[in-house]
Amino acid sequence: MRVISFLELIFWLLVCILVLQGAKIDGLSDKDVETKAYIVYMGERKHSDVELLTKSHHDMLSSALGSKEAAMDSMIYSYRHGFSGFAAKMTKSQAQFIAELPDVIEVFPNRLYKLHTTRSWDFLGLSQYSTSDLLHDSNQGDGVIIGVVDSGIWPESESFKDNGMGPIPAKWKGFCQSGDEFDPAKHCNKKIIGARYFIDGFLAEINEPFNATENQDYLSPRDFEGHGTHCASTAGGSFVSNVSANGLAYGIVRGGAPRARLAIYKVGWVDATYITSADTLKAFDEAIHDGVDILSLSLGSDLPLYPEIDKRDSIYYGSFHAVAHGITVVCSGGNSGPLYQTVEDVAPWITTVAASSMDRSFPIPIVLGNNKKFTGQGVYVGQDTSSLDLVFRETSLLEGSNVDCEQITTNDTWVAGKVVLCFTTTATETDIDNAVDAVQQAGGLGIIATKKTIKASSQYYSPFPIVLVPYDVGTKILNYIRNTRDPKVRIKPSKTYVGKEVSTYIASFSSRGPNSVSPAVLKPDIAAPGVDVLAAYPPKGLYLHGYAFESGTSMAAPHIAGIAALLKSLHPKWSPAAIRSALVTTAWTTDPYSGEPIFARGDIPKIADPFDYGGGLVNPNAAKNPGLVYDIGTQDYVNYLCAMGYSQAAINQLTGRTNSCPKSGNSVLDLNLPSITVPNLKDSITITRTVTNAGDPNSKYEVVVHPPLGIVVKVNPTHLFFNRNITKMSFTVTITTLHKITTEYYFGSLTWTDKMHNVRIPISVRTEFPQVYGN
Repeated sequence: MRVISFLELIFWLLVCILVLQGAKIDGLSDKDVETKAYIVYMGERKHSDVELLTKSHHDMLSSALGSKEAAMDSMIYSYRHGFSGFAAKMTKSQAQFIAELPDVIEVFPNRLYKLHTTRSWDFLGLSQYSTSDLLHDSNQGDGVIIGVVDSGIWPESESFKDNGMGPIPAKWKGFCQSGDEFDPAKHCNKKIIGARYFIDGFLAEINEPFNATENQDYLSPRDFEGHGTHCASTAGGSFVSNVSANGLAYGIVRGGAPRARLAIYKVGWVDATYITSADTLKAFDEAIHDGVDILSLSLGSDLPLYPEIDKRDSIYYGSFHAVAHGITVVCSGGNSGPLYQTVEDVAPWITTVAASSMDRSFPIPIVLGNNKKFTGQGVYVGQDTSSLDLVFRETSLLEGSNVDCEQITTNDTWVAGKVVLCFTTTATETDIDNAVDAVQQAGGLGIIATKKTIKASSQYYSPFPIVLVPYDVGTKILNYIRNTRDPKVRIKPSKTYVGKEVSTYIASFSSRGPNSVSPAVLKPDIAAPGVDVLAAYPPKGLYLHGYAFESGTSMAAPHIAGIAALLKSLHPKWSPAAIRSALVTTAWTTDPYSGEPIFARGDIPKIADPFDYGGGLVNPNAAKNPGLVYDIGTQDYVNYLCAMGYSQAAINQLTGRTNSCPKSGNSVLDLNLPSITVPNLKDSITITRTVTNAGDPNSKYEVVVHPPLGIVVKVNPTHLFFNRNITKMSFTVTITTLHKITTEYYFGSLTWTDKMHNVRIPISVRTEFPQVYGN
């Protein structure tokens, strides 16, 4: 046995001390050694060699992780087409190390986003039988590529057949990716020309392999949830005849641009609940490379929002680079309405969409035992109930208040064999769903519930009678029950009603302005149908026929994406800003058929204003020939970011240029938007706008102003003259308040007219004296 010398003992003690010190330096706490997904954003590409960019990303990661092997294992994505950067799994200290490197703008953690449905196109005036509308003039969007960033696609749907379509556009650089139950040779065609999936950002968060069976999803572009399929078919689905939902909404279903091509980028996983910023940013990067013309995203982040320059919201960054490459980016505005300042995806380069109804409804006839007739809302696809017992749960004085819908439980035996009438207090859709489940499980035969605001009838699509009525109708039915010994009710199946008598409204769920990041930028920009939209869907549940009703701004956004595709086909040189301007300045501010005001639904309905619908309800046929457009280039957006007071260093790295900000100061109010919003007017202010002639080369326009209440608006000059040499003209707008107190917003408009075109932009002004009454 060898004896250890004193010097050897001292040596090994020192080694142990150093190891312990090293462990202390490296930090053995779980938080310090835990790896998470981070996004390293490096701004505009320095060069176009993607292989060299990828190598530089790996080299940078190697410097932090200590080896090329570790970097290879850690790398999630290399962003190399629209911008430079990468996503990787790192510890917090490693992320901090990379953040301090000179070429790095910012390092930020991966984060989650959330997802925001035959008749709608005819409602908007795009008839397949017309020989003069936008659909006809644009050849139904032929040649345009719409990218859909969502939960994937169900490729077998008839909506994605490519009958009669020509060759795939030569500019297309993308491809279809194989995976679970998705074979590119079988499932891609001349309609679906690209289908990819991005999951590595999500996998980095859960830190375990993806179990498709357990998670009920496909590790492929195939859509399990249905949201992406619905959106893709709404934007660019082919013509499909004889479609209905159990006989309702029967007709021809199609997308806005039936001959456009679809490129699918799946980023939503596990019922589309998990959408990470790393995966979304990669979808933007690949879409820019692939050559899409339009991008449709029906997703967004939670409130409060990040500033446009904050890299933690990758939609802002990805969309900025996409728009800089000439791609129109259309986003849903969110479903947090009717609350004030809840609109999402508010960057000025994004076209943000609100949700409206259309001229279709699905009334449910109610007949009481005394033959009194009422109409309820919902989508009841069951059989005529004939005469059934009707009950309302009265309580005694000692028991307290009557039983509300929210209080019904599966133990309530009094509901068995009857139709239940109940009243709600502050019930949400979930509360109604719970009441329906309780009534069914307790043996009830139907439910009639009162609700102040009904977001969408199709939320209650069911073969079980679910009828929603307003309080006054509920009260009349209650009075019948109280005054009848044996109250009865008959509920008939929903029927489809289409016609001018169905008024247009902004949905209560549609998120409202003003913009909480930059109040001077009007959001939303435009409204489109997003209530009870019928479109393609995976065949499952109540929708085995493969078409489903859906509601949300998620459904409104692909309507605008489809119309944008038609405009891009008709006007291939138009910029994203020009397309947005054409949509906004020609929009309807009254019902397209009746001329009545468009209302915004909420707890208290009101006439809609720009914070509800932006410029108004989209009018596609007017947008094809807007007369004038308010155009914006990349440098204009950069000037806006500078005026917002964001870091010039970060702006420089975003744009890839030095000294991005102009030496002379500029105002946020001067961004050439097709709207004017002044959130804090005290005395008077003068702003500038520039219009580009998109019509007859020789034309004359005069201004018509409808000023907001208590506001004076003066325009100089009052006439604009265009010819072949003068295609752009600027004008100033001086806005003065007559109010002596802080007010809420008042609304007006400014219109340039040549008697053929009415180029209208909304004006929103709030007088503010912050020293008296805060902001």
